[in-house]
Amino acid sequence: MSLPSSAIASEGGVALKTAKWSFDGIFGTFDRTAIKRGGQIFFQVCGGCHSMELMSYRNLVDIGWTEDEAKELAAGYEVQDGPNEEGEMFMRPARLSDRFVPPFPNEKAARYSNGGAYPPDLSVITKARANGTNYVYSLLQGYKEEVPEHVELAEGTNYNEFFPGNQIFMAQPLYGEDVEFADGTTVDLEQEAKYIVNFLAWAAEPELEARKSLGIKVMLYLILLTGMFYALKRRIWSRLCLDEYTHGPYEEQYQKDLDDHKMPS
Repeated sequence: MSLPSSAIASEGGVALKTAKWSFDGIFGTFDRTAIKRGGQIFFQVCGGCHSMELMSYRNLVDIGWTEDEAKELAAGYEVQDGPNEEGEMFMRPARLSDRFVPPFPNEKAARYSNGGAYPPDLSVITKARANGTNYVYSLLQGYKEEVPEHVELAEGTNYNEFFPGNQIFMAQPLYGEDVEFADGTTVDLEQEAKYIVNFLAWAAEPELEARKSLGIKVMLYLILLTGMFYALKRRIWSRLCLDEYTHGPYEEQYQKDLDDHKMPS
């Protein structure tokens, strides 16, 4: 099933780039360091246009942020609350319990600021299409300055070899070394793409590790239970067969076998 996925997912005749993801496979788990760095890239680069309205700031604590770091990050955004005692709505700093604050108040404002294009919400972007992780990973690296002769770009679009139709409104968001990490790590475009994909994959399935762990336990339980039932089945049917052999229609054959010393008495 995986063989044709790369060709189909690109929808443009170009095979997607692939990477080895730690969360793939039955025993796969998330790389917390990669997720945290990907989150930093999201808030400093991607979050200026894209929303993640299904995620809350408290979720960041699950992937390596300290509670104080998450609170500080949330406090940099404002959310509408109320009504107050006077019956009026008011703005306040975001809290851990609040959802990620979107960059635009509504879709029309988002389209107006992006030349008519609407930046999609990234909460489940890696699950929105088959082979989504490799698609996003490839898309971020697919921008090319040289446009093939057979491609005529519409006004305001950019050429991307992995985007369906090869014309995308979103300008190239990452170039490498776009974010300064606390430990001084410097990374190129490919590594930045890996970090942000790790973050988006976690956001799409934050329960993935717990689900896999439960699945493994269930499979082990079923294997053990199957073995127990098989042993019980053999024990019950062996007794029934022996009773039929010794006292049923085969009793004469049983006595003959005893006389011929073919079986113990």
